[in-house]
Amino acid sequence: MASPRLMQDPESLQQENNGTTGFRDSHSGPDADPEKSAPPTPAPAGASSPPNGGLVAWLQVAAGFVLFFNTWGFLSSFGVFQSFYESGRLFHESSSNISWIGSIQSFLLQLTGLIAGPLFDRGYLRLLLLSGMALVLLGLFTLSASTQFYQVLLSQGFAIGIGAGLLFTPTVSLLPTYFSTHIGLAVGIASSGSSLGGVIYPIVLSKLIDQVGFPWAVRAVGFIALGTFILPLVVMRIRVEPPKPRSVIDWTVFTDGPFIIFTLGIFFIFMANTVVIFYISYYPLDRGFTDQTLAFYIVAIFNAGSVLGRILPNALSDRVGIFNTLVPLTVVLGVTEFALLGVFNTGGMVVEAIATGFFSGVVIALPPVAFRMLTANNSMIGTRIGMGFAISGFGLLAAGPIAGAILAATTNPLDWTGVWVFGGASAVISAVCTGTVRIMRSGVSLNVKA
Repeated sequence: MASPRLMQDPESLQQENNGTTGFRDSHSGPDADPEKSAPPTPAPAGASSPPNGGLVAWLQVAAGFVLFFNTWGFLSSFGVFQSFYESGRLFHESSSNISWIGSIQSFLLQLTGLIAGPLFDRGYLRLLLLSGMALVLLGLFTLSASTQFYQVLLSQGFAIGIGAGLLFTPTVSLLPTYFSTHIGLAVGIASSGSSLGGVIYPIVLSKLIDQVGFPWAVRAVGFIALGTFILPLVVMRIRVEPPKPRSVIDWTVFTDGPFIIFTLGIFFIFMANTVVIFYISYYPLDRGFTDQTLAFYIVAIFNAGSVLGRILPNALSDRVGIFNTLVPLTVVLGVTEFALLGVFNTGGMVVEAIATGFFSGVVIALPPVAFRMLTANNSMIGTRIGMGFAISGFGLLAAGPIAGAILAATTNPLDWTGVWVFGGASAVISAVCTGTVRIMRSGVSLNVKA
């Protein structure tokens, strides 16, 4: 039988261990809402409390780091591809059409969670890992041989997007079964792999495209992915025995107000972040702030800035609460996007890339933890995280083409003002949605851990 501590919400356990933070648990006290304060459904029989550390648990974090490196890390490098494709050296298409490649890739990463989540809840972790890795590698090596727009769309957009989705959802679903009191930090460390990938892959591509050509530059990325995939295959394992199979879709999501509003907030923050990822490299190149080489490095600088943005906010959230961390940082991300309108030289662009990169870190690192906190039934973690990301993923699909259409509204010069206003406003709307969820769950008091 599960121990009494397993029946507690991770935030409650966390509050016990961090009682000196000065933040009051939002679900404690005589006025707490009975529905909100009710304990989650017990884990399956035979399960024990999350170990919150130890070799096996931290190996899952290391494996998650590698999977983030090869999924979101590769997607975070799309600015390099956008700039390269815009040059016309491989094919000739409009900015809006080119952005469909990255948009479809990012969207399918999220949408595939509808399949990957329920499969994870049924214990098919190994199947998801093998099939996801195979599709990512297939996409990379077919991309290296592509010369036409439709070929790039199929390999980079569809194959890599679906493969990355089969790897991403199990990663963020597995870690909460190994951690409760330090789940924010654990997911933050794992998700920082996307930042490292977003640093390494642009540098590899920018160095090799001119030296050996686009095909072998992409193959080099494929070989890096092939080698690093070994660790997750060896060490990742399900800790809790899968429960009796449940519905593929959790229909209670659509009557769960906080979950739906939070998902809407993630929809908008994905739009804001996609605009930056896609155009952070092309913007200074088009405006004449940088040459082609430095424009590629701007992507690496942006992702380097996001390394600490993945880890520090998550560590902070373990002490002050997920929503208390996410709301203000989302606002600041919007401000940094508006501030791109005031950049007029290389130095300013580098500073903006670092700042925007840091605050964009919350987009990948904190939502999985928040979805977990909004899921009372532990046996439905994978399903609900998959559904949440699949719905919010439409923001990833829409943002690139919308920004591309705004950009092309004027041709001399391109409408960069419209692009950055669109991105910044999306971040602010996201903060409003997330703040609403925070108030629904915990009220307006600022000293509440929420």
